Amino acid sequence: MTNSTDSSTPISKNKVVTFDYVLSDDSGKELERSESPMVYLHGANNLLRGLEEALTGHVEGDDVSVTLPPERAYGLRRDDAMQRVPIKHLLTKAKKYLPGQIVSVNTKDGRKEALVVKVGRFNVDLDMNHPFSGKTLTFDVTINEVRDPTPEEVSHGHAHGPGGHHH
Repeated sequence: MTNSTDSSTPISKNKVVTFDYVLSDDSGKELERSESPMVYLHGANNLLRGLEEALTGHVEGDDVSVTLPPERAYGLRRDDAMQRVPIKHLLTKAKKYLPGQIVSVNTKDGRKEALVVKVGRFNVDLDMNHPFSGKTLTFDVTINEVRDPTPEEVSHGHAHGPGGHHH
């Protein structure tokens, strides 16, 4: 779906894009929606690759619906993604941890969100799969703005300012 005009700049590599979105699963259940516009530098691997590819060429004002299978979204669920972690290593602090709770933990790949599966006295068992792994996802996107980046944004590999990265 699109409602573009010829005078707008198309999304391409190194354009800063601002958009709103609603994320749904394959049954149509809403999983997430942007609370404020998302801002990213196109072509810098700051979005899911399938979503970024689908936005290429669209312009300000376009409404885009993109459905991604798990392999092009957050991946398939992995049975080997369970980890036992000492409670003291969790970044999310709580008086009591409960199964089903989402927590943050530092990993060799940086900060990750994980699902608490089991709680012991000193350790928690975490499911390190992304919460949306194994799901076919639909992103309904409204493109708010497409602009040229600053030299600093290009050199840093991400957008700066409102909705983007702040140093």
